[in-house]
Amino acid sequence: MRRLVVLITAVLAALALSPALPAAAAPGTPVIFVHGYTGSASNWTTAISVFRSGGYASSELFAYEYNSYGNNITNAQGLASYVSQVRSRTGAAQVDIVNHSMGGLVSLWYLKQLGGAQYVRHLASIAGANHGTTYASACLIYVTCQQMYPGSSFINTLSAGDETPGSTKYGTWYSPCDGIIIPYTSTVLSGATNNYVACQTHIGYLTDTVTLTQIRSFLAT
Repeated sequence: MRRLVVLITAVLAALALSPALPAAAAPGTPVIFVHGYTGSASNWTTAISVFRSGGYASSELFAYEYNSYGNNITNAQGLASYVSQVRSRTGAAQVDIVNHSMGGLVSLWYLKQLGGAQYVRHLASIAGANHGTTYASACLIYVTCQQMYPGSSFINTLSAGDETPGSTKYGTWYSPCDGIIIPYTSTVLSGATNNYVACQTHIGYLTDTVTLTQIRSFLAT
């Protein structure tokens, strides 16, 4: 009996000295990529690779697709629904959004006009047409391009008031070599961390691992 008591005492002592089991890890913030005019989810192949190499799981990376030739208000409403679906699927309270080109307009309309800022932790805009681009004159037959043209009612609505509302952290990446966002400074948002890129083309960003790594780091702040 005495030996049994000694054995139980030793086991209890060992358990007391053992490190506690770690708590279950909280879900990471999922990332939603939003393509630009005529783009698709395939635009983000390199970005997804960069994010996965930085520790993201495939289950945390999503790409929203919309109709480039429709209406960006409808596209933003679709993004709102998509964010809700991602949050429900992952259990995350918020998401991070990375957009490119016209995806900047879709994202900003969601945050500013549809109350999306409360659900977005970071917004990273790569060559976003955030204040429009005169290049859109080449496709004014489509509503989305009409909305993307500087001075449109859509642009004026987005530019009014606080350009970076809520507790969301905003970042932009813009370059004089862009060639599509004209003027290239259209991407810059007041109140955001605006990153000047010495020379990168509009489409080149999509395979620019240096910039994409910077964006991954920005989302970690």
